[in-house]
Amino acid sequence: MPPIGLSKSRVMAGLQCHKYLWWRVHEPTAPELAFDATVQAAFDRGTRVGQVARDYVPGGVAIDLPYDAYTERLSATRQALEAGAPAVYEASFRADGVFVAVDILERGHPDFRLIEVKSSTGVKEHYIADVAIQAHVLRQSGVPLGRQELMHLNRACAYPDLSNLFARADVSEAVEAVAADVPGTIAEQLEMLRGPVPDVPTGPHCTTPYACPFMSRCWPALPAHHVTTLYRLKPRAFELDEQGYRTIHDLPEEISLGPIPDRQRRAVRENRLIVEPTLRQALAPFAPPLAFLDFETVSLAIPVWNGCHPYDQVPVQFSCDVEGADGQVTHHEWLADGPEDSRRALAVRLIRACEPARAIVAYYAGFERRCIEEMAEALPALAAPLRRVAARLVDLLPVVRNHVYHPDFGGGFGLKRVLPALVPELRYDDLAISDGAIASLELERLLFGGAPLAGETRVQLRANLLAYCRQDTWGLVRILRLLRELAAG
Repeated sequence: MPPIGLSKSRVMAGLQCHKYLWWRVHEPTAPELAFDATVQAAFDRGTRVGQVARDYVPGGVAIDLPYDAYTERLSATRQALEAGAPAVYEASFRADGVFVAVDILERGHPDFRLIEVKSSTGVKEHYIADVAIQAHVLRQSGVPLGRQELMHLNRACAYPDLSNLFARADVSEAVEAVAADVPGTIAEQLEMLRGPVPDVPTGPHCTTPYACPFMSRCWPALPAHHVTTLYRLKPRAFELDEQGYRTIHDLPEEISLGPIPDRQRRAVRENRLIVEPTLRQALAPFAPPLAFLDFETVSLAIPVWNGCHPYDQVPVQFSCDVEGADGQVTHHEWLADGPEDSRRALAVRLIRACEPARAIVAYYAGFERRCIEEMAEALPALAAPLRRVAARLVDLLPVVRNHVYHPDFGGGFGLKRVLPALVPELRYDDLAISDGAIASLELERLLFGGAPLAGETRVQLRANLLAYCRQDTWGLVRILRLLRELAAG
């Protein structure tokens, strides 16, 4: 067997689960390791943030070589350090069978500073092990290492002043607290990798700190309505499973669950939609004329519009269906067209679309309210009418959650579960864009993607985005109509 090489990311995978690391090393082309759109977007975001971070530690030499050009990267790093570079970006080292590339190695006096750049907005526990692995390899390589830092995005930063885009946290003390464990961890992983695939039971590590791509290999297929689908009872559900209660059908009445999971149990055991007599009263605020509103947003790591912070969720699209007193529905929609600040144009059209409505229906209305309030702060001239829109918001989610349950909800009340269960002909899997995360990525590609999209591609992408957002508001119209019928019946 050829020598097994580790990298920082592989060691981190092994810290999460030895079986995950074994498959990653021995099956590097496994289909589970292929990036989907969401993972690729996270990877690309990290790359962009890392490149921008270099401007905040200027004057360095970049080791811009293919990641797997190990020998060349090691040589280029050595040359940059010998030439006295004030900083080296992607400084590469190998020791104890582990290869690492340090985001920024900054020259100090008399030692060097290791800077790990993260696209998050704070220090997370698993970042400490990440830095500790790098620090170990650098010291084994003879680098006189001093302070170790995490450089992360700063939520307090607001465009256009990006001077404080990054915060730099000294994690040296936390790293030193785990540094002694690193050599043993590396040796243990290398020894494990020389043997067969290890036997590791499933558990919380399967999703912490990241969801393992190989979960489907380890987790058995669960029966329909397994107890883990009980609404917000995950820890207790595992206890119930250990006690022999595999599915909701197995749970006797004397086991107390709480109002919502109890309603779920009744619906599953009777295989029918449960409607509480309290539904009629809950629908009182939903009298026409009504508007049904949904936003789609972009959430840029590095803000580009005035007043925006890293990862602000900024609306760039809305759908609004207005139901008149006669039951007729008029549709309004708007979608930004380029990288220019579109908040004012969206706000003007939003205010106009919602004007006839006495109440404005959203699903998880806190999100729409927050978006409108932030627009009001950014657009003082439109603040008053925007806040009047926010004041009229009513939330359909708690009405569903507290008064009805369909067996197909599967323990969740997200619109993607509720709508197909209550209105089967409206399904998201029939759409080109089927969830909000993908919509946000596609909006970012449409508006900020750099290279312009070809004409037909752009037209089709806009059509797909409009269809997805329209599904949400038309779905709310249909759900409310059904709830009215159920309450009347």
